[in-house]
Amino acid sequence: MAGKTLVAVFSASGVTKKVGEEIARIADGDFFEIVPKEIYTDDDLNWMNKQSRSSIEMNDPSARPEITGTVSDMASYDKVIIGFPIWWGVAPRIIETFLESYDLSGKTVIPFCTSGGSGVGRSDEELHKNIKGDVKWEKGTQINRPDEAIIKKWLDEVL
Repeated sequence: MAGKTLVAVFSASGVTKKVGEEIARIADGDFFEIVPKEIYTDDDLNWMNKQSRSSIEMNDPSARPEITGTVSDMASYDKVIIGFPIWWGVAPRIIETFLESYDLSGKTVIPFCTSGGSGVGRSDEELHKNIKGDVKWEKGTQINRPDEAIIKKWLDEVL
């Protein structure tokens, strides 16, 4: 597990945050929570309502929800583990906001997701589309709970 690791997660319900905190602990990495400028309400997250905030964002490939806070020294990290819940088969648009906000050249980006009903889907391939520079991408994985044995096994494969 050589090199400095950042674990950055967006978590609407807290599940992804718990998993990300455990990944950061096991990997001896730094943890950063991606917090939207406007916090998502339950109504915003109602995927059955086509007019909900999340539905509108996910139907607009150019949507980039604003984030509060920044990683102060992204250049110091060799690896960025990015975590998110699966929304409509892909990462929420706020993940693209985060990734597009930094120069990730020379870094390894390692996605993981949480999901109640679907796997990684096409999310990791979708994230590659708008990221410029020489970035090494590891294949995304689904981790739904902070299980130390599962996380250690996965980190041994990707770090």
